[in-house]
Amino acid sequence: MFEVAPFIPFFVAALIALFVRGWPRALLMIAVPVLGLANLWLLGPGSFGAYSVLDFDLLLFRADRLSLLFGYLFHIAALIAIIYSLHLRDTMQQVASLLYAGSALGAVFAGDLLTLFIFWELLALTSVFLVWARRTGRAYLAGLRYFTLQILSGLLLLGGIIFYAQTQGSLEFGHIGLGQGAQASMGQWMIFLAFGIKCAFPFFHNWLTDAYPESTPTGTVFLSAFTTKVAVYALARAYPGTELLVYIGATMACFPIFYAVIENDLRRVLAYSLINQLGFMVVGIGIGTSLAINGAVAHAFNDVIFKGLLFMSMGAVLQMTGRINGSELGGLYKTMPKTTVLCIIGAASISAFPLFSGFVSKSMIMSAAIKNGHDWVWLILLFASAGVFHHAGIKIPYFAFFAHDSGLRAKEPPTNMLVAMSIAAALCLAVGIYPQALYRLLPFEMAYSPYDITHVLTQLQLLFFSALAFVWLNLRRLYPPELPSVNLDAEWLYRRLLPTAARGFVTGVFRLDERLRKSALRMIERLLTAMTSHYKPDGVMARSWLTGSMVAGVVLVLGVYLLLGFSR
Repeated sequence: MFEVAPFIPFFVAALIALFVRGWPRALLMIAVPVLGLANLWLLGPGSFGAYSVLDFDLLLFRADRLSLLFGYLFHIAALIAIIYSLHLRDTMQQVASLLYAGSALGAVFAGDLLTLFIFWELLALTSVFLVWARRTGRAYLAGLRYFTLQILSGLLLLGGIIFYAQTQGSLEFGHIGLGQGAQASMGQWMIFLAFGIKCAFPFFHNWLTDAYPESTPTGTVFLSAFTTKVAVYALARAYPGTELLVYIGATMACFPIFYAVIENDLRRVLAYSLINQLGFMVVGIGIGTSLAINGAVAHAFNDVIFKGLLFMSMGAVLQMTGRINGSELGGLYKTMPKTTVLCIIGAASISAFPLFSGFVSKSMIMSAAIKNGHDWVWLILLFASAGVFHHAGIKIPYFAFFAHDSGLRAKEPPTNMLVAMSIAAALCLAVGIYPQALYRLLPFEMAYSPYDITHVLTQLQLLFFSALAFVWLNLRRLYPPELPSVNLDAEWLYRRLLPTAARGFVTGVFRLDERLRKSALRMIERLLTAMTSHYKPDGVMARSWLTGSMVAGVVLVLGVYLLLGFSR
């Protein structure tokens, strides 16, 4: 059988899309993920594409249950996002999105670290064009900051690969771990940090909350699906059972809640919510048991679908109204009822309502935490679950479609956008109602039922009291209002502090230079005055001395001026 690596159809389609227009391009873009999914199903577990570089054995395609699940997910996500963007007539966005999806597939099926690095960098290079495609000043600057951190991640990965190859003598992309004490190598930590930047670890997360809301309505849907999930896959492959990830993940699950609650830009609220959900996945990977890994991977699958649905619904609002701030929206349920219902389905899924997809995966991670003695982590995740219901389950649909009447009377978005949102909503319900269809694809065999009385009652109580708290805070006018503002967290360091410090340093240098220049000129004047006042010979000698003094003074002044000029 002729074997085709999953990324190749996307790359070939991107090349063809450069030269075709209209319905042929639309048909091509829809066909690629459909045929690619069929190709992947036929390939199944296995490997091919072995080659050697500098005595290292490399592997272009390696598929097992873990990589296959992410492969299926990325094909489904690409299909939904492509349908959502069919109304576009933007070659740059469409070509970049195909290359981006293909790069994610190449990374997931890479059998070695060098192949992973190539696709890791392609992810950064192709995705930044989806930010720049909005063609605004804010988008260009956000894209530059995004690209800088993505390249930093790539450089760390490359450096880590070099160190790791020297110590291990292999580039196989398998379990890496951090080791203990002297066993921990620089390469292992560099690779870990490279994965962490792409997974939006705390203090390295601002590329996500900065760039995703500045992308186009369709570009954000692609962005939310691939980059961070490739990082989750890489952590699950290389660092399962690393306890440090448990605490990093718990932090990720909590801190975005506070920023999301006060944020006005609803797509930025979803960006913070994305980090919150990544925290659950990272905790599962850190615990490292079969139940925890299955929960992390299943939650990654569900998050791509329900987070994509929420980004699509907010993209539809932005597309039809030109606004995305909660303070400027409200009352849209009157003229956009279909979008409202689809958004509520996504909100119920991310909030982990029973019979929705988020419930059947999040409960696995929390069960694994309590079974493995992480009681405090379980409580933190419980708090994070209440928080996500507040900022994504309630805030997003409430402020966009209900709340006060903004007076906007926008129409429903184009049919293709509604179709894409409907497919995602159907998957949210299907997985929630029949989770075994997803469980059969997970990396480890298991017997787990999410719908026992403990899980259901615990979650319903949590949702009920969270909703009660939201209503009470609103009635008492204690809930943070939607205000036109820009909220910075860790990015304040490089978006405010660093530029201010740089401007202060440059200003100080110029002031010092000016003072030194004036001091030098005063010294020259004093020297010339002293030379002409102390030596006054008569006759020919007087004229020659004065002439020599003048020439020397002029040469000295010119020399100082030239020196100061070059120093500036």
